[in-house]
Amino acid sequence: MPYDLSALGWSPSRDDEIAPHAARGCVPARVGAQHRGAYVVYTAAGERPAEPAGHLLHAAAGAADLPVVGDWVAAHDPAGAAAAVVHAVLPRRSAFLRRAAGTAVAEQVVAANVDVVLVVTAVGRDLNARRLERYLAAAWDSGADPVVVLNKADLADDLDAAVAEAGAVAFGVPVHAVSAVAGTGVDELAAYAAGGRTVALLGSSGVGKSSLVNRLLGEERQFVRDVRSGDSRGRHTTTVRELLPLPAGGLVLDTPGMRELGLWDADAGVDRTFADVAELAAGCRFRDCAHEGEPGCAVLAALTEGRLDAARLESYRKLLRELRHLELKSDPAARAEQRRRRRRFARSMRRSAY
Repeated sequence: MPYDLSALGWSPSRDDEIAPHAARGCVPARVGAQHRGAYVVYTAAGERPAEPAGHLLHAAAGAADLPVVGDWVAAHDPAGAAAAVVHAVLPRRSAFLRRAAGTAVAEQVVAANVDVVLVVTAVGRDLNARRLERYLAAAWDSGADPVVVLNKADLADDLDAAVAEAGAVAFGVPVHAVSAVAGTGVDELAAYAAGGRTVALLGSSGVGKSSLVNRLLGEERQFVRDVRSGDSRGRHTTTVRELLPLPAGGLVLDTPGMRELGLWDADAGVDRTFADVAELAAGCRFRDCAHEGEPGCAVLAALTEGRLDAARLESYRKLLRELRHLELKSDPAARAEQRRRRRRFARSMRRSAY
């Protein structure tokens, strides 16, 4: 089935990015799924299997330089070929990053070129303000606009209280209470994908992301299991990230539930998430106040007066400590070399002959 590239998120502002690759026979394609080094891409001609070119693999400084779901790429797709070949990754307009799982200090790109991140949680036991703050920090830092989605509204004993709890930590972020089962509130989420935009659903396992995707698609595309009887949590079903075109235009990106979300270079995202703390900090006597007992600390004054929640301040401190620990654990020289290699990688992509 042919695709209208604008419905996949392509805009004329990218024409200059694809031009040097088009001169070598490549066409724009969007990565829809990844399977052990192979890809599924969407092109104007339709959905195609794809594989990375050897020079792309060789020039990449790390996994973050290789295509991920949501990327726009330059692909060579001659008639009769078994698969298209991806030769270059076009510049990312946004990227949701996290620290890769394991002991190694490395970044992982979860999704690229997302316009709106739907941070999905659920009413009841899954609603955790501290986890929500962490997701919001990563979402703000990605360059996309975050939106909080409280799923399973049909199971809420006190929905207004749940919305208020989420809103208390989601400053300036819309909060939507929805029910994938009943379908209530789903149209409001679909509106974020209007005009060929891409929305990504991110959250922990069991919050109902796949059920919401099925509602947005208008069909039972994603496999969903029944909730557990003990706590009304869903069972983990999604195993790969997948970008799916919506019937009315735009795309939705379904992702597996994350057991952990380690932040990666998310200082700006933390500041945006804790805008209330940052506003208080502007009133501190010392510009480098650590809010740990310094005289004239406006943050601690707000804490004493009950204008700032102690748990929220501790969450802010915890995320900053995590980022500082990551910075110290990283090898600055190695990271500088990685940046140099990426610049060389970008130049080599522009010069490569296919």
